[in-house]
Amino acid sequence: MSPLVSIIMGSTSDLPILKKAADFLNTLQVPFEMNALSAHRTPAEVEEFARGAKDRGLKVIIAAAGMAAALPGVIAAMTPIPVIGVPIASTLDGNDALLSIVQMPPGVAVATVGINGALNAAVLAVQMLALSDAELAARFDEYRAKLNEKIVKANAELAEIKYEFKTN
Repeated sequence: MSPLVSIIMGSTSDLPILKKAADFLNTLQVPFEMNALSAHRTPAEVEEFARGAKDRGLKVIIAAAGMAAALPGVIAAMTPIPVIGVPIASTLDGNDALLSIVQMPPGVAVATVGINGALNAAVLAVQMLALSDAELAARFDEYRAKLNEKIVKANAELAEIKYEFKTN
């Protein structure tokens, strides 16, 4: 089974954040791979990865980095595959990484999620893949239905909490 999604992190210290993406892809049965590559420390390996991604059958790349956060943009510059950037909060509360990823020059796009938003990156990847995969689309629909049920249940539980001046 070949991976459809690649999760790339600038350092394995980002793994606790990216685990949410991996867990989601695994739950929805999407084949993926995970690698640590640095735009600054392993530029040759990043270039080899990015230029070979399409030929390896990858459909979406999730790239996470903190600080200067060049990794998503560098990868996007070298592949036609959609790249979803995840800014990591390592310094400046992650705002430096967010701005680095979101401010790409025209023609080199990186879809960017919120700081430490790896789960949403995986959700976007699944939505992209589900456009051409009816079975995955059905699994995603089930996931969304469960989100709805969770909130409806939470709201019902809130109704049971009593306060002297609570009116609902």
